[in-house]
Amino acid sequence: MSVVTADYEIETALPPERAAAVMASEQSSGTFVSVARETDELKRRFAARVTNITELPASGRPPLPGASGDWTDVRRARVSIEFPLDNFGPSVPNLLAAVAGNLFEIREVGALRLVDLDLPEEFAAAYPGPQFGWDGTARLTGRTSGPLLGTIVKPSIGLDADQLADLVTELADAGIDFIKDDELQGNAPHLPLAERVRVVTGALQAAADRNGRMPMYAFNITDDIDRLGPNHDLVAAAGGRCVMVCVNTVGLAGLQYLRARSELPIHGHRTMFGAYSRSPQLGIDFQVFQKLSRLLGSDHVHTNGLSNKFYETDEQVLASIAAVQTPFLGGYGAVPVLSSGQTAALATRTYQQVASQRLLVLAGGGIHGHPSGSASGVRAMRAAWEAALEGVELAERAEQVPELAEALDTFGPPR
Repeated sequence: MSVVTADYEIETALPPERAAAVMASEQSSGTFVSVARETDELKRRFAARVTNITELPASGRPPLPGASGDWTDVRRARVSIEFPLDNFGPSVPNLLAAVAGNLFEIREVGALRLVDLDLPEEFAAAYPGPQFGWDGTARLTGRTSGPLLGTIVKPSIGLDADQLADLVTELADAGIDFIKDDELQGNAPHLPLAERVRVVTGALQAAADRNGRMPMYAFNITDDIDRLGPNHDLVAAAGGRCVMVCVNTVGLAGLQYLRARSELPIHGHRTMFGAYSRSPQLGIDFQVFQKLSRLLGSDHVHTNGLSNKFYETDEQVLASIAAVQTPFLGGYGAVPVLSSGQTAALATRTYQQVASQRLLVLAGGGIHGHPSGSASGVRAMRAAWEAALEGVELAERAEQVPELAEALDTFGPPR
């Protein structure tokens, strides 16, 4: 019988064995009291089973609201629970109802995080995963090696069609590999998606005619589910090469709906992820999010970047990048997307610590905030990463590339 194994980190005032038993019962055949038809045979087939409990040092944090018991003797543990696949089948929405569901609300725990999932092969048969991954993305951008260097349209919102076309032209002529809409830019009345697609694809094609290569542009097509297909088709018909969706706002089922219809790479943005993961006491770990995002079809998965402007530590970011690069279910290769506060000054340290070129590195302010303009920001990022790959000190390369010298003066010394 196939099973899904879910790993949790919990804190409880109860013996961990008792809390884990409540978790397994609540999310499978049991409830808060014994019921007549919960027979031994039914439990044998359908009850979730606790397979491992490893105690961990207590965190010292107060419990979540409503936790039961005496918290002067709190215990923390990593708990593994097996769920029979027969309970829900290879369906991600129903999987989450089982392995997450009501667990975050039960009184028996004062902290609970879903930290990992091990899925059986039936999910690989049900979901095809990323369609393009690294190889397809690199091919469409015209690069034979990485990293791919990109940016986000800044200001995030407010540019009119002519201003957007001018910005895209400047970036393309400077040699950028990838441009994306900000997650705040959807189908806004001031610049609807159809108009944005028209002006951006026109600017990109004109740049390709001049330069011989076309950057990839990820159009944010996030919308109600019934609009995802038409929005994708609009981009594809205009010659666009990538679509972007905010995975947590369209939902995993929305991502799967798009993947089933998509002819283009899907840039999976993780906006709202902090709501699920920022608290160490509650939520869903990035390890789980990235597996499901890849399974449902994201070719590119945001991991955050080193020295980012958000809450994650460098150690967490490196673990996230490694997670996206780790095969599961026999593959499901996606591209880690490094973003948030990225600048030319971070190139060498990022390359040394990540030890991979198969990355998509996005710099928003790190490119557009260059004192000599966005094109100079692109050239500075390119020079920094070329130096990193060649093992040349950034300060040394800056002596030869004025744009890099300006970037290091603006964003700080090499770090």
